Amino acid sequence: MTIFGAIGVAGSGLTVHRKWLDALSDNISNANTVTSTSEDAYRQRFVVAQEITTGEGGVQVKGVEFGSAEGRMVYDPDHPLADEGGYVKYPDVDMASQMSQLIMAQRGYQASAAVIDRAKQQYEAALQIGRM
Repeated sequence: MTIFGAIGVAGSGLTVHRKWLDALSDNISNANTVTSTSEDAYRQRFVVAQEITTGEGGVQVKGVEFGSAEGRMVYDPDHPLADEGGYVKYPDVDMASQMSQLIMAQRGYQASAAVIDRAKQQYEAALQIGRM
């Protein structure tokens, strides 16, 4: 693999991790979004990645899948969206899982950025050798 190949592979990792971070931030920010029982709850997003098997390789976002719209029913009779039984609907987002995934996505993004930085340093060192 060439230096440019390493930059390309790590760059594809940056893109996937950024998309994953975007999905996680959407999930976390909507974890307490209330809807009436007659409406769908916020559907959490899951980023699906796949390997790039051509060229230098890497990874790409295959798509985004959505969780269940059923949500979870919570008894809150004072809420303005409560139905006649006093229930509202919250999304089925597990904050502990989302925070764990957020840490993994951040670490992956940092690792890909570090690979790009090291490859850039190697490329610059190779250029300096040619100037001597």
